[in-house]
Amino acid sequence: MPEWTWEWTGYDPAGEKLRESLCTLGNGYFATRGALPECRAGLVHYPGTYVAGCYNRLESTVAGRRVTNEDLVNLPNWLLLRFRRRRTGGTWGPWFSPHPRTIMNHRHTLDLRRATLTRTFRHSDVGTGVLGVEQIRLVHMADPHLAALRTVFTARDWSGEVEIESCLDSEVVNGNVHRYRALNRHHLTGVRTGVREPDSIWLSCRTKASGVVVALAARTTVVAGRSLPPPEFRPVRHRAVHRLVVPIAPGRPVTVDKTVALHTSRDTAISDPLDAALDRVSAAADFPALLESHTAAWERLWRRADVQVPGEAGRILRLHLFHVLQTLSPHTADLDVGVPARGLHGEAYRGHVFWDELFVLPYLDLHFPEVSRALLDYRYRRLPRACRAAAEAGRTGAMFPWQSGSDGREEAQAWHLNPGSGHWLPDHSRLQHHVGSAVAYNVWQYCEATGDTEYLYSRGAEMLLQIARFWADLTVLDPGTGRYRILGVVGPDEYHDGYPGAARPGLDDNTYTNVTAAWVLTRALELLERLPAWRRDELREQLGLTADEPARWEEVSRRLRVPFHQGVISQFEGYDTLAELDWDSYRARYGTIRRLDRILEAEGDTVNRYRASKQADVLMLGYLFSPAELRTVFGRLGYELDDDIWRRTVDYYLRRTSHGSTLSGLVHGLVLARARRADAWQYVREALESDIADVQGGTTGEGIHLGAMAGTLDLVQRGLTGLETREDALWLDPVPLPALSEYGFTVRYHGHWGVGLRRRSGHLEISVPDSERSPIRVILADRAVTIAPGETCTLKLRKE
Repeated sequence: MPEWTWEWTGYDPAGEKLRESLCTLGNGYFATRGALPECRAGLVHYPGTYVAGCYNRLESTVAGRRVTNEDLVNLPNWLLLRFRRRRTGGTWGPWFSPHPRTIMNHRHTLDLRRATLTRTFRHSDVGTGVLGVEQIRLVHMADPHLAALRTVFTARDWSGEVEIESCLDSEVVNGNVHRYRALNRHHLTGVRTGVREPDSIWLSCRTKASGVVVALAARTTVVAGRSLPPPEFRPVRHRAVHRLVVPIAPGRPVTVDKTVALHTSRDTAISDPLDAALDRVSAAADFPALLESHTAAWERLWRRADVQVPGEAGRILRLHLFHVLQTLSPHTADLDVGVPARGLHGEAYRGHVFWDELFVLPYLDLHFPEVSRALLDYRYRRLPRACRAAAEAGRTGAMFPWQSGSDGREEAQAWHLNPGSGHWLPDHSRLQHHVGSAVAYNVWQYCEATGDTEYLYSRGAEMLLQIARFWADLTVLDPGTGRYRILGVVGPDEYHDGYPGAARPGLDDNTYTNVTAAWVLTRALELLERLPAWRRDELREQLGLTADEPARWEEVSRRLRVPFHQGVISQFEGYDTLAELDWDSYRARYGTIRRLDRILEAEGDTVNRYRASKQADVLMLGYLFSPAELRTVFGRLGYELDDDIWRRTVDYYLRRTSHGSTLSGLVHGLVLARARRADAWQYVREALESDIADVQGGTTGEGIHLGAMAGTLDLVQRGLTGLETREDALWLDPVPLPALSEYGFTVRYHGHWGVGLRRRSGHLEISVPDSERSPIRVILADRAVTIAPGETCTLKLRKE
């Protein structure tokens, strides 16, 4: 079924790393890139296996400067399986290596429904004949520690022998990202290998600094239509190898099954990773049974999460959902991990956790709330570190890091190297304190969607109140205006990290930062009112909240400054004094200007001088909040925000954004769907195609953009429906976007499993599954309905 499959035909060395990322298979615990089994890492191919949360920290010397980085570690390659044929005369031919001249009918098929990657090809050898090869692999969704590869060899016009080597290879480095090549990339040490008769080999190692023990065990079996001797174990430095020699003839296919178990010392309910891996692989079922249970597990996921949209857009959305679920599956609920910005698909951003969860959790909240809760717990466990960071900065409350890894310290670099100029530049991205607002937003949205007051009143309250304390303490009162200000920060734009020629970094009164801070403070005050008296007193004692802090929150939440100029909202104070950029000239000279900051720096200039944004900044407010809620937030601050002001603001920044982030098109698409529908689709389409078309020129091969993928799903789920979960009701305000005028999905809401929403032919159908739960209130702009369990309500939508 085309809507469930993606195919790549031919062998294209230039496009292999992109295909490998898009063909990654995973289960939330670990993932393996879609590399060719016979190939080790090189200029063309990059096999990579990553366990969620497995980091290691190393020191490097780069261009004369010592830097320390923590990376998501590329673990031993379990895929490696190579073959060669015995030629006429008894000599062995070379090990098979893919080449456009010798490989025919090469095809990869990614089956989303079954979560398998199938590869077929024919190989011609002058010393023998044509050999057909079919390979199918899976990373098991039911048992998150298992993976399997089945290879079927078929001789077309010859008889002879095939030698096969099945290997576990620890001779790997973190080499997926070319610009990191000067870093220390050797993360593994203490390699041991061995065999457990009759058919299993094993490999154990550990990460150098973090000391995580990693163990893999592989069982290799052969079905060749006749009995064969057991495979021969060959210990090779840093590798465990099984060697098999198998007779082959036309009409007698040879099937080689490789089943692998992977454990680390971070796992629960084990005593030793190696023992656990060996026990698990020995008890694993055969390949057909593994495929059956794996497919069944995915079928259960699709029932809970699938989104139905006709045409190519729906096909891409399903691919996006597939990769979200491979990174963040129900297995994630048992792990201490965050949302890696590039999934478990590559090594870009070193596997760090940014604010991308802001684009991911709203989707998960309504399908896999147990996963959302676990991802919030990742932040909660690092709350003490965030409070310590705030204290070190002379502030109260919690200051979450812009980049987070294993322990919650700030992983953003103090300096970064511009590969275009070779210059070391100060990196001020750690001033993006708005990540704290993202954490608070996700806490609130999760609790509103699930009704999980237990979480809101416990861990959620601790995070929300500590983030509110930080914002209140960071503000300063301007006596001249009576307004509170936040100085010296960086907003989502990222291009602007200071004023031209200024001695200190950061910007003043970044609108996105100030408005979201005001929103956090308002929610914190609301929470304090809602808490039972005993819990409120307990939190005041536990957190050391003083009696005058809520009063300050109230004042700041009403008097934070928002700058305006020329009838539009300013991105930050002084934005209107910056020079205009000659956009047409730079596009003509450079073609793509997504990394305008690097282009200008290499010219001896700086993007800080210009009204030019990397991605949506002010407009992010229109992504997070509905028009009504955004007006309420501005109104509380004492500012009017009518439709004309917002439309002018949208138009203003649309002309001044380079879209250097895959998140930018997503945000603009949703905002324009409400503000200027005629132009929305081009941005929605770019968001949909950002990874499959690799619009940023090579970045997808370093890992998919998880926030953009999840964001496109949320664009349908919340953006097009106007879905909000607040005040114990589902609020809907559908947006008529002609290119996405039909859609359907189900959500979990306040204990109701499978509340269905379907739009077609100008009608919105809402169905509530039969249960003992309470009826659901649904509120639209012009009416409100109550739908009882077991009922379906069809609403005719207003014509726009």
